[in-house]
Amino acid sequence: MTSDLIEDTAQRLFSRLSLPATAQDTASAGPVWQAAEEAGFPLALLSEAEGGFGLEPVDAMTPLLIAARHAAALPLAETMLANWLLARAGLPPVEGPAAVSFAPDTPVAWGRLAQSLIVLDQTAGLRVVLPTRDFWTPGRSIAGEPLDSISAPLPETKSHDLSLHPLAPQAMAALLRAQQMAGAVQSVLALSLRYANERVQFGRTLAKFQAIQHYLSVMAAETAAAGAAAQMAAAATPLADSKPETFIALAGAAKIRTGEAASKVAELAHQVNGAIGFSHEYALHPLTRRLWSWRDLDGRECDWARRLGATLRSGSPGEIWPRITALQSEAL
Repeated sequence: MTSDLIEDTAQRLFSRLSLPATAQDTASAGPVWQAAEEAGFPLALLSEAEGGFGLEPVDAMTPLLIAARHAAALPLAETMLANWLLARAGLPPVEGPAAVSFAPDTPVAWGRLAQSLIVLDQTAGLRVVLPTRDFWTPGRSIAGEPLDSISAPLPETKSHDLSLHPLAPQAMAALLRAQQMAGAVQSVLALSLRYANERVQFGRTLAKFQAIQHYLSVMAAETAAAGAAAQMAAAATPLADSKPETFIALAGAAKIRTGEAASKVAELAHQVNGAIGFSHEYALHPLTRRLWSWRDLDGRECDWARRLGATLRSGSPGEIWPRITALQSEAL
């Protein structure tokens, strides 16, 4: 499966969504999810031996990026993560949507719609649970998507060892969120550019005003930076097994940078688009609400910044810059 074929398939599938109505209606996830599963997108991170297609990491992330551009309301990132973790434990991939629980007191994205729940424990292992609706106290993220709390004791199931660094699962989750944010800011920028070039105020388009030009240029720079950070971290995915500390640092850096971009791009987009950006019929707010939600899931910028800072300063002061440049070279 070539990168062009992957991109074309994902674009044709997710472009069927009609923002903003579909993006807010999680009940519509069924047909879209079925098509995504038939295309093999939830298995994108797996090798052929693990039941996937053996894609290059950047290509494997492409469906997730494109789904995020269209504010697709489906648990693609969560199921990709679940299958990746199962493969690390030597287990087959799941069928249907899945969710991952990192801690009993942490809300689970898309929990109540998951057919399989991957529960990580403190002994660097995982358990596979088949949840029912009774397990969940329903909640919603700021994007209106399920963000549920576990409210009942989970059944005892066998624990499987993970051949991973203890922080690698959360780092992979952060990396996938970074891909989603990098995709969504692209659509936010495109939407804002189109609006600024079409909307006329005081006899000229908004794009002719210097302040708006400044906003758009900042948004373009932030979008490019987010894309570069997400792509660099995606390319480093194989290091999760061979050089886990490098992988964790790069995934954390990507989550920090895309989170910062998400905040800035969303803020300026609503400045450019004005009050219409919050209206039900307009496509901007399903994207920006997802950016705000993904920014806080799987570690905020400050959480990953603390971890990254601790990693970089663990040696002598003179080693900090060489360690930063070494991280980038190992990812390429």
